[in-house]
Amino acid sequence: MILTIVILVVAFSLLVFVHELGHFVVAKLAGAKVEEFGFGFPPRVYGVKRGETIYSINALPFGGFVRIMGESGEEAQNPESFASKPIWARALVIAAGVTMNVFLAFVLYTGGHIVGLPTIIESDSQAAQARDVHVQIIEVVPNSPASQAGIQMGDVIDRIAIPPTWIEPWLAGIKIDSVDDVKNIIDQNKGHEIHVEILRGSQHLSISVTPRENPPAGEGALGIGMIRSGIISYPWYAAVWQGAQTTFYNLGALAQGFWQLISGIFTTGKLSADIAGPVGVAHLVYQVSNLGFIYVLQFVAFLSLNLAIINVIPFPALDGGRLLFIVIEAIKGSPVNKKFENAAHIVGFALLILLTIVITIRDVAKLF
Repeated sequence: MILTIVILVVAFSLLVFVHELGHFVVAKLAGAKVEEFGFGFPPRVYGVKRGETIYSINALPFGGFVRIMGESGEEAQNPESFASKPIWARALVIAAGVTMNVFLAFVLYTGGHIVGLPTIIESDSQAAQARDVHVQIIEVVPNSPASQAGIQMGDVIDRIAIPPTWIEPWLAGIKIDSVDDVKNIIDQNKGHEIHVEILRGSQHLSISVTPRENPPAGEGALGIGMIRSGIISYPWYAAVWQGAQTTFYNLGALAQGFWQLISGIFTTGKLSADIAGPVGVAHLVYQVSNLGFIYVLQFVAFLSLNLAIINVIPFPALDGGRLLFIVIEAIKGSPVNKKFENAAHIVGFALLILLTIVITIRDVAKLF
């Protein structure tokens, strides 16, 4: 639990800090006065002024913030004010946070490809290039035999032992080499108990479970989804290209997922996908941390892309909402009324906090 909290704090701090660093650097380059660049959130623990900027360390270690003169529209006549900058410069400053989150994901994925990232193995030729090839569980259906037996997402199926008949001794576990191996054993033993040898991080577990004879459609007899995966690494020059491919593939998949989520709300009035708040993410971090460092690295990169996609949504209080007001200004040829814009951001922020509270309550309820 302590390790989970540490990973969660470090991960969120890194993601938000990098995001704010993007705003900070581009604001400086645009000639806007950055009044404070803080690590963590107030109250302030320590601060030192260098030039025009206070660099502070704050008590709540979740990311950081940048305070730019004129970001709320004040002092528009001051050449150092954010409000005095041309539309293109303000748009770049706002977009820099999202850009840095995408860049962070690229760096993490590139480093991961150098060390070796878990990869889905789809052919024997891929398997020949990989190490530690195994069958891994990527989904556990709630209330299924697997879920009730304690099998978790991320578990590796090493062997499966089948109980003896009245004259047979216990069989040594059957070594699992492919997803088909598991499916065949399950199909042949529906309604009968089997013993699954599981690798979970450094743990070696033996779990008894009985495949269902008549499972619900689409769930399977055990209620698990599986892939064959292995660790594939690349030399640094190839890892850069692989990192870019992984980043933009996942970014596109996330964007598509968010689009389906949002469009589903308007077309059906329901969430078409599950979303997680801080508690849900903490639970995922706990599961991922049991699998090893490289999985944590992948998860942080994925969270960074999530943060980028969320922030680009054109909703008040988010970067996308601020960009929307700049686009409106460009179209109409004059700034949007600042009182209205600031009020919209305040309301948007309040709604985001309310949504976070609702999701957190739901996440907590799922754990009990």
